[in-house]
Amino acid sequence: MARKSVIAREAKRARMVAKYAEKRKALKEAGDYDALDKLPKNASPVRMHNRCKLTGRPKGYMRRFGICRVQFREMALAGKIPGVTKASW
Repeated sequence: MARKSVIAREAKRARMVAKYAEKRKALKEAGDYDALDKLPKNASPVRMHNRCKLTGRPKGYMRRFGICRVQFREMALAGKIPGVTKASW
């Protein structure tokens, strides 16, 4: 499991991106790149990183489910993800 501080930092970035989204959009449309540069760096959506919602693991992230591959496998085998079955042929 990732450190709590890393998970909290990502959550803070997500809040900041949401807070400045409208302002960023308006500045981009106006072409005011000087004002855009003065916004906080963490307000840019590029700086966000996908992490597992359960463990905070940064690698092996599956967008469709929002969790990492390890948690996905455990939950799928336990039958906690509807519609997902183990393949056999």
